[in-house]
Amino acid sequence: MAKKVMLIGAGGVAGVAAAKMAQNPDVFGELLIASRTKARCDAIKADVEKRPWFAAKGVTTKISTAQIDAMDVPRLTALIKEFKPDLVMNIALPYQDLAIMDACLAAGVSYLDTANYEPPEEAHFEYSWQWAYREMFEKAGLTAILGCGFDPGVTQVFSAYAQKHYFDEIHTLDILDCNGGDHGYPFATNFNPEINIREVSAKGSYWVANREPELPPDVDEFDEHGVKVEYKKAFDKGWWVETAPMAIKREYVFDEVGKKDMYLLHHEELESLGCNLKGISRIRFFMTFGQSYLTHLKCLENVGMTRIDPVDFKGQKIVPIEFLKALLPDPATLGPRTKGKTNIGCIFEGVKDGKPVSYYVYNVCDHQECYAEVGSQAISYTTGVPAMIGAKMFLEGKWTENGVHTCEEFNPDPFMEELNRQGLPWKENFNPVKVP
Repeated sequence: MAKKVMLIGAGGVAGVAAAKMAQNPDVFGELLIASRTKARCDAIKADVEKRPWFAAKGVTTKISTAQIDAMDVPRLTALIKEFKPDLVMNIALPYQDLAIMDACLAAGVSYLDTANYEPPEEAHFEYSWQWAYREMFEKAGLTAILGCGFDPGVTQVFSAYAQKHYFDEIHTLDILDCNGGDHGYPFATNFNPEINIREVSAKGSYWVANREPELPPDVDEFDEHGVKVEYKKAFDKGWWVETAPMAIKREYVFDEVGKKDMYLLHHEELESLGCNLKGISRIRFFMTFGQSYLTHLKCLENVGMTRIDPVDFKGQKIVPIEFLKALLPDPATLGPRTKGKTNIGCIFEGVKDGKPVSYYVYNVCDHQECYAEVGSQAISYTTGVPAMIGAKMFLEGKWTENGVHTCEEFNPDPFMEELNRQGLPWKENFNPVKVP
């Protein structure tokens, strides 16, 4: 029997998730799209319903819309109780995760999101806030699936798949996120500008399992490549090796994209994977950036436009990065002008039956093909499709363990099968070039 889903959010990723749900009407019978601006929800509904594949099976997903402030927990709870969904999908901002989780608990409905919680006043994200909800969701008999986009999300499913099928122990993991697309603007972000800029301008870090006893605070430490680092205890086990923003740069040749510069960033899935991968000793995350993007970002930082604290302007308080977001192109509008491909995947090193194993699993996604199918560029597509698949896994009873979970904690096989069916086919390489 087809199920009911409430989707909170009305950006580019929400549009893709709604479209892909409508392509699977046998699972998603009813969809309520809710956001602060109802007109944006109505636009997503209209766009989905005009697609040539809509109703192609003779069965359609019934789509409705509503206005809601996701931070208004009582009103959101009332809306959830009124619609009675089988799952709430949070495709809004990560600042809103806890409020939506509170509403789901109050309404007795399971939860899924694409990025972990981040407090508005601090450019910092970790799982601790949402992991604190584990017992509450368990006692309520509900499931919460965290970070079910691509990275986080598919990268964790890739990790679970590698661990299940190819390794006895995984010792190192490098996650590589390459966007080889060109939208033609001097400066624009491919997903929410506020979240993107906060992420990129933050200190870089990677996860390691062990380290020597702490040195006195006045002693400088450097990694094996001579980069100055600072060690900080991770939430569960292991350590963060923290660097200055964009301090570690590597070049890599990506399949179907070519050679790109990539930079080490902090990313949330490193923390959960450090807890869940057997034998792991180091996890790193790299993302590609062009020089034009970096130059513009540095200028904006230098003049204070990336600040997240309020400043006085003509008697009013404004947050510079929020004002900058209003000036930059909406990522949801980049689809028709973006050309090129993305390549996102994971390189593993470890052992199987006592022998060393190297394994690279990745997806290549074409921006123009995504636009032709659902009216989106590939960045939104590679996040929205996995969100839909995660919801499908839950609604079909394949990912339903009570509590709060990240994607690597579930059986990866049915999710990997759906990636191939739903537009994100993956490739394997058992002799990959390693990242130094």
